[in-house]
Amino acid sequence: QVQLVESGGGLVQAGGSLRLSCAASGSISSINVMGWFRQAPGKQRDLVARISAGGFTYYADSVKGRFAISRDNAKNTIFLEMNSLRPEDTAVYYCYANIDIHQHWGQGTQVSVSS
Repeated sequence: QVQLVESGGGLVQAGGSLRLSCAASGSISSINVMGWFRQAPGKQRDLVARISAGGFTYYADSVKGRFAISRDNAKNTIFLEMNSLRPEDTAVYYCYANIDIHQHWGQGTQVSVSS
């Protein structure tokens, strides 16, 4: 069994910062891509950022220059540093990981940005 546990969400004012973490545990032989999606109420789940095992990153245009994804392979953990947060960043943030041939998801963590 594989588990992804997220932490770090919360309520912040516009312009503030938050740091999300996602730790994978369980029966893991190799983790390929890990990343974050987000879903606002009434909207589809969209990719925010992802990082490969080798450290290659991708960001959605809406977060480029404000968010930074990083990875600690030894701890099977990724981080999402979110700066200059905007009300439109409000959403449930979901961590995912491509482990072996399967994709696993975390339970989600709420990020709320007040104006």
